[in-house]
Amino acid sequence: MIVPEGILCSKSHEYVKEENESLYTIGLTDYAVEQLGDIVFIELPEIDTEFSKGEVFATVESVKAASEIYMPVGGKIVQINEKLVESPEILNESPYDEGWLIKIEANDFHADSGDLLEYSDYKDELE
Repeated sequence: MIVPEGILCSKSHEYVKEENESLYTIGLTDYAVEQLGDIVFIELPEIDTEFSKGEVFATVESVKAASEIYMPVGGKIVQINEKLVESPEILNESPYDEGWLIKIEANDFHADSGDLLEYSDYKDELE
């Protein structure tokens, strides 16, 4: 699996990818997706909803379990991945490319991102 350059990961297994100065893509890491198994349902928030860092913004259900997904940085939802609602299995196949969850306008990315890890450090933490 190809992991995009420059993503940051939370200890709760969400990733953040900067699109431009205020727009960020958020999704689940390949590790989280692998642990969940076959994903059968995703509930995403409504556009224009605001969330603080650490708040639950989505729910993912797999054949194994249901999991809450937490905001790695605070912000306002500007886009959701509609394809995932219809075809949640996309997340299993492509968590970084087609399987992103939401795009946000971050409130204060630099203040919120201090505890996020670069992907290589995140992978080291898992071992």
